[in-house]
Formats: sequence, structure tokens, C-alpha cells
Amino acid sequence: MAFSEKRLLVLPPVEIAGRHLKRYHVTSDPEGIEPEVEEAAYALLPELLPAPDGTPAAGFVVLHRGGDSGAYLNAYSWVWDNVLHFGGGAAGQPALDCPDTDPAHFVRVDRSWIGCVWELAPLGHEREAWVRHVLTPETPDLAGYLADALPSGTTGTGAGA
Repeated sequence: MAFSEKRLLVLPPVEIAGRHLKRYHVTSDPEGIEPEVEEAAYALLPELLPAPDGTPAAGFVVLHRGGDSGAYLNAYSWVWDNVLHFGGGAAGQPALDCPDTDPAHFVRVDRSWIGCVWELAPLGHEREAWVRHVLTPETPDLAGYLADALPSGTTGTGAGA
């Protein structure tokens, strides 16, 4: 199997269900992810987010448009001060129990998987940003955390480069 990196596009954060989420899109398509796929994915997000627990209500999402009919949504939320909660969804991928091959028909995926090699690119950066802006300062800086995202680029070494 030949491997190649994909495009990583960073979009402005959104607030969904009271949680502030940074947004990363992963695709091979230079045009980006289709608007109907993005809209359908974000409609599922409230089901993937944990209940508030006193931790600053923040996290990040990775929306990945596969090279076939599949689309994948990974929602990572900070809980218990320093723990990353995961919720996943997929569309258009019958192997993940999606009902059809429509990339805009998202369903929740209850597997222990936390992301593929392209989707994992932001994780290291997000850990460092959480430590830098939320755990280290005397007063957590949620705005600083939300502003600190990988730059758009590729999913490769030094993601965002």
C-alpha cells in the first residue's frame, strides 16, 4: 500500500453544546471537505461530547474525508482537568456499520479506535497547547488555548508544515 500525507486545514473554533472546539479538516481534495459533509458531521457533535465536569469546556475535532465514500469525525474533549475524552462518528463506510455509502449520513461509532494516521496529526500539538494555556498558568487561558492551533499544511512530520 502506497502511503501519502493528506492536507490539513485549520478552521476557526466553534462553540457546540457549550463546548469550544478547534477544528481540523483532513482530506486529499484541494477543494476541502464538501459543505454538506461538514454540516452533517457537526450536527452529530452534541452526541459525541461529554457532560461538563468543571474542566474548561474545550477540545478539538478532526473531520476526515476519506478517499472512498467514507467520512470520519473524531471529537476530542478535555475532561477531569487533564484527560482527553473521545467520541467518534462515521458516514459512508459500511464496514463501520454506516447504513449506506452517503458521506453526509453520519452515525455514532462505538469502537475503541481514536483515529487513523492522518487524523492523529493534531494530538501532540493539542496536548502541548492544553498544558501551556490551561494547566501551567495560575488562571487557565481558554482564549489562548483556542487560538493556539497547528497551521494548515499537511498531516506529515511537523504537521502543519
